Amino acid sequence: MTLHAASREALAAAELRLLELADATTSTNDLATLGEELFAVLDLLAGQRSLRGALADASSEAAGREQLLRGVFTGKVSDATLQVLVAVVTARWSSPRELVDGVESLARTALLVRAERDGQLDSTEDELFRLGRIVAGSNELELLLADPAGDAAGKVALVGSLIQGKVSPVTKTLVDQLVRNPRGVRVADGLSELADLAAQRRQRSVAHVKSAVELTAEQVDRLTATLTTIYSRPIALHVEVDPSLGGGLSIKIGDEIIDGSIAGRLAALRRNLAS
Repeated sequence: MTLHAASREALAAAELRLLELADATTSTNDLATLGEELFAVLDLLAGQRSLRGALADASSEAAGREQLLRGVFTGKVSDATLQVLVAVVTARWSSPRELVDGVESLARTALLVRAERDGQLDSTEDELFRLGRIVAGSNELELLLADPAGDAAGKVALVGSLIQGKVSPVTKTLVDQLVRNPRGVRVADGLSELADLAAQRRQRSVAHVKSAVELTAEQVDRLTATLTTIYSRPIALHVEVDPSLGGGLSIKIGDEIIDGSIAGRLAALRRNLAS
């Protein structure tokens, strides 16, 4: 999924709201409901061009877009889902298509958070990856799933027969949605993308931070908020004081390194001079 700058900011704000609501609930069933309802909203928006256009219209007042949203969805979705959708439509999106992409991303995030809470994130990633390999390895299955004239319910039932009793509820919901509404993406590619999202969520939960000096509580809070916005997921900081850095910070999240330390800049300069 590729988003322009305004849409990235809008999605980050909506995900922060979603994660706040997730933190406030003790029931993973509530997260399942949130994800499923957001997927239902996604299907509605994908099929109604005028509605998604009105909700993403940056030239209109945010209050007006919220009023329209509430008029359509109040009483039809849970309060948590409605709050997330309010965060979506009151932000500025680069296009209606990207707003719909954002709703899809939020639904997936809600379900992956559920898998994380249930201790099933690793198995969800593995199940999605394995199913993706099965689909990619069968030309006949890929053709059936890619047939635009094929019945969506029939496709879901076909894939369901392959995974029945073999995957977690989160995996099944994610797969059913992808097969029912792939939105122009090959199912094998979509499954690979979902597996990557699960892997990224697992790997990027902790930021390993090295600082030349001890950080204050305010600095830790500010850095946590900044990283959470950038990566659109909760980030826990593990901070280590390393005077050899000379100054600044070195941050490692998964396999990604953000090196703003003096030592890091000097090392980069030496590498450039030697090349």
